[in-house]
Amino acid sequence: MGTERIATRIAVADAGPLIYLAQLDALFIFSALDTLLIPKAVYDELEVGGLPDGFERLSYEMVEADSVPAIDTDLDPGETAALSIAIERSAVLLTDDLDARNVADEADIEVHGSVGLIALGYSRELIGQDEAASLMRSLQSETNLFITDAVIERGIELLDSQE
Repeated sequence: MGTERIATRIAVADAGPLIYLAQLDALFIFSALDTLLIPKAVYDELEVGGLPDGFERLSYEMVEADSVPAIDTDLDPGETAALSIAIERSAVLLTDDLDARNVADEADIEVHGSVGLIALGYSRELIGQDEAASLMRSLQSETNLFITDAVIERGIELLDSQE
């Protein structure tokens, strides 16, 4: 969950972090990234449900996957495209989906979720420590993301270690 590598690399987002951070009015956190890639398949998924408020203000590059990963997965098209692009471009995968995280780990792809993005926002001084901790806790209480207390507490500990 550390933010030391994510800060200097290209990141490709699955729909999850975009949706959950939008639900918290916190899409600005993505500006902590150097380069954000959004697969066309992810954009299409978001569009079906209505693009999140503030999405039009995000700085990103829409990309297509060149190939399908040679990994047997039950991931949806957006997750599969994000994983493919992460592999193709040696990018960090941004997802909150446990199955996608597991596949990324098996493929030796660095992966972070919404909590890691919030921690990155703190390390890049976009938000203060109290706001970062509040956003992490709000992921549980104000979004439909299933996230355990242990993950939230680990994220808050990460903030403490960056002081």
